[in-house]
Amino acid sequence: MVLEVIKYGHPLLRQRGQRLEAVTPEIQKLGADMLETMHAARGIGLAAHQVGRLLQMMAVDVREATDRPSTLQLEGKPASVEAFMPLVLINPEVTPAAPPAAGPEGCLSFPEMYADIVRPESVDVTALDLRGQPLAFRCGGLLARVIQHELDHLKGILFIDRMTSDKRRELQPELDQLQAQTKAALKHQAG
Repeated sequence: MVLEVIKYGHPLLRQRGQRLEAVTPEIQKLGADMLETMHAARGIGLAAHQVGRLLQMMAVDVREATDRPSTLQLEGKPASVEAFMPLVLINPEVTPAAPPAAGPEGCLSFPEMYADIVRPESVDVTALDLRGQPLAFRCGGLLARVIQHELDHLKGILFIDRMTSDKRRELQPELDQLQAQTKAALKHQAG
């Protein structure tokens, strides 16, 4: 089921997600819905926060982004990114494994807004998958960037918080307009 992606200005985007104690059938359904929602929106990453659930959970699928390569290592050996996708990560933890570099980012909660964001070029990731099984891998390139972007969401951090002040100033009119639209929609829904 395709879920609504909440936009900038919604208060849930600024909150921390709860760790999941168990991977239940409801969580598995949410993971499948998040993947469907992300694909329907033509995204490559989606945090549970973005569909209104304050949980430490993200969906990732970078197979469509052929212009920006990703790397993957399982047990220290190169592995196929395509074969590893799509991915749902539960309770993810990330450790930087390379120096930071700037790269372009967008966000489904900020339609049509993009900026270069500085993040480590590769990271070590541990998490549970949708079966509740532990995962551990190192990734680089776009996959590392997406996982770090979604992990920020799980902590209530948005990519605008990591923009340069110049870029933030440049986007401020669009940000103000999006925030006002979101708040007006929430007020309308409340009645």
